Amino acid sequence: MKKKIRFHQSINTKIVFVIVLLLVFALQLIGANFITQIERQLVVNFQEDRQVQMSFLESTLMPYLEAEANGEESEVDAAQEINSLIADFSGNGITELQVVNEDLVVIGNSDSTQQSVIGQLSGDQDLRQAQLTEVTVPRQVIDPLTGDRRWKIVEPVFSTIQEGQFIGAILMKSNIEAVYAQVSQITIIFLQSSGVAIILSLFLANMVSRALTKPIKEMQIQTRQIADGDYSGTLKVYGEDELGQLASLINDLSDDVAEAQESIDAERRRLDSVLTHMTDGVIATDRRGKIIIINEMAQSMMGIDQDDALGQNLLSILKVDEDVTLRTILEKQDDMMLNGQEDGVPIVIRASFSLIQRESGFISGIVCVLHDVTEQERIDEERKQFVSNVSHELRTPLTSMRSYIEALADGAWEDPELAPRFLEVTQKETDRMIRMIQDLLHLSRIDAGKSILDLEIVNMTEMVDHVLNRFEMLIHSTEYERKNYQIKKELLKEAVFVEVDPDRLLQVMDNIMNNAIKYSPDGGTITGRMQIRQQDVLVSITDEGMGIPQADLPKIFSRFYRVDRARSRAMGGSGLGLAISKEVIEQHGGKIWAESREGKGTTFNVLLPYVPFDEEDEWE
Repeated sequence: MKKKIRFHQSINTKIVFVIVLLLVFALQLIGANFITQIERQLVVNFQEDRQVQMSFLESTLMPYLEAEANGEESEVDAAQEINSLIADFSGNGITELQVVNEDLVVIGNSDSTQQSVIGQLSGDQDLRQAQLTEVTVPRQVIDPLTGDRRWKIVEPVFSTIQEGQFIGAILMKSNIEAVYAQVSQITIIFLQSSGVAIILSLFLANMVSRALTKPIKEMQIQTRQIADGDYSGTLKVYGEDELGQLASLINDLSDDVAEAQESIDAERRRLDSVLTHMTDGVIATDRRGKIIIINEMAQSMMGIDQDDALGQNLLSILKVDEDVTLRTILEKQDDMMLNGQEDGVPIVIRASFSLIQRESGFISGIVCVLHDVTEQERIDEERKQFVSNVSHELRTPLTSMRSYIEALADGAWEDPELAPRFLEVTQKETDRMIRMIQDLLHLSRIDAGKSILDLEIVNMTEMVDHVLNRFEMLIHSTEYERKNYQIKKELLKEAVFVEVDPDRLLQVMDNIMNNAIKYSPDGGTITGRMQIRQQDVLVSITDEGMGIPQADLPKIFSRFYRVDRARSRAMGGSGLGLAISKEVIEQHGGKIWAESREGKGTTFNVLLPYVPFDEEDEWE
C-alpha cells in the first residue's frame, strides 16, 4: 500500500527549506555585520565632524575667553561676541552650545529660551569633569524632553598666553538621533531587499528542487512498479550526472529483475507442477516448524485441506507431537513410520526429513517427504511369510524323508515288510515336494509375465461335464471306497463356447474339485452348476464340508494360506492351489471367489467371459 508523504516530509519542501534557511542565515550574518559597520562608521563620522566643529569653535572663541579670563577691557564685549558667535554657529544638527569661564559661570548660550542661565554657575557634571581632568569629555546623552539621543562634547579651553591655564570650556550638544534614523532607514531597506531576495529564492529554490526531485519521483514510481511486478516502464535519463547514472542503473535493474522474476516464475511453475504430480507427499516448513507448503498428495495422505494445514505445526499434522520434538528432528533427521488414510483406506507412511540450510549453516526450514509404503510393507511381510512357509513346507517332507532313510540305513532295508513301506512314504514326500516346487515355478512365471496362455475355443459345458465325470469315477475307486461321496450335476443343456487355455482351466477345476472332496464329510454331496450371466458364464462347485470362517474368506487365495494348517498339511496340500487358480482365472480376464457358511459348506465360483457362438459358424 502506498504511504502518502506529508508536505513537510517531502524532499522538495526540505530542499526549499534548506536553501531559504541558508539564505536567511547568510543575510542575517551579512546584514548584522553590514548594519553594525554602517552604524559605527556613521557615528564615528558624526563624532569626528562635531569634533572638527568643536576645534573650530574653540579657536574662534579662545581670544574672547582669554579676554574674559584676564579682565581686559576693549571696545568689544567678549560675552556679547561669544553669544553672537555661538548663535551663528548653532544649527546644522547642533542643538545646544554653551560657554563657561574658568569659574564655570555661563557666559554664552545658543538656546534663546534659556538666556536666564547666563551669568549663573553651571551645574553640569561633565563641565566640572573637564575642568578637573583638563581633557575633552565626549558622551552620548538622552534629551529629557524629547527622549532623543544627543552627542555631548565638553571641550576645556586653555590659555595660549599662560600655557596650561584653564580659561573656560565649551559644551556642545548635537542631534545624533538623525544618524540612528539613517541607520534605521538603511536597516529597513536591507530588510525589504532581504525579503524580496527570500521570495525570489523561494521560487528559484522550488525550481531547482523540482529539477532535482522530478527524476527522483520518477525513480520512486518506477521502483514501486518494479516492486508490484511491473517491469515495462523505462526511466528518462536527463543528464550524465549522478541522478542520470542512477536512472540508467534502475533501468538496468528493472531488466535484470524482470529476467530474474521470469526465471523464478518458471521455476515456481515447474516446482508446482512437480509437487502436484508427485506420488509422494511433500511438506515444507519455516524454521519454527510452521507449514508453508503442502502438496495435494500430502493433503490426501494426512486428510487435511491446504487452508487448514498452512501455519500449523508440522508435528501436530503428523500426529507425533507427543512423542517427538522439533529439536529431535533437527538433530537426528530419522525416518518415521506413520499411519494415514487415502480415500478412507488405511495406509502406512514413511516420513523422511531434510533440513533447508543457507551457506552460513543457518537452518531456515524443514522439508518432510511422505512416501506410501503400504504396498512395500505388504510385500515385505508377504516375502517374509513366503520364505517362512516355503521353509516350513520343505522342512516337513525333508524331515520325514530323512527319518525313513536313516531307518533304512540302520537296517530296515533288510526287513521285507518295512522297507517297501518306508520307500513308498519317501516317494510320496518326494512327489509332494516336486509338486510344490512346480507350483512355485508356475507362480513365478506368472509374476514375471512369462506365463503364456495357449488359447482355444472350448465348449465349457463339455469341459465341466468331463471334469465331474472324471471325479465321479475317482470317488468310486478303492481309495475312496470307505467314503460315500456323491457328485450332482446342474449343467446347461446348450453348448457354451469360451476362449481359454484348456490345460490351465482343467488345472483350476481339478484344484477346486480336489479341495471339495478333501473337505467333504462322509456321505457328502458335491454339486457342479453352470449359469449364464449376460456376457459371462459362471461355474460353481459346492461342497457340504466344514466351511470357511468369514474372516478367512478374503485370504484363502493367498499363497501358503490355510484355514486349518494342521488338517490341510495332513491332507497333503501345499497351500498354493487356490493362489495358482486365482492367477490363471485373472489371466483369462475372469474372476474367482468363494462363498461359505461354517458347518454348511463352501461354494467356489469361476466367472469367465464368453461370446455367443454357434457350431454352424465354425464351418462357415
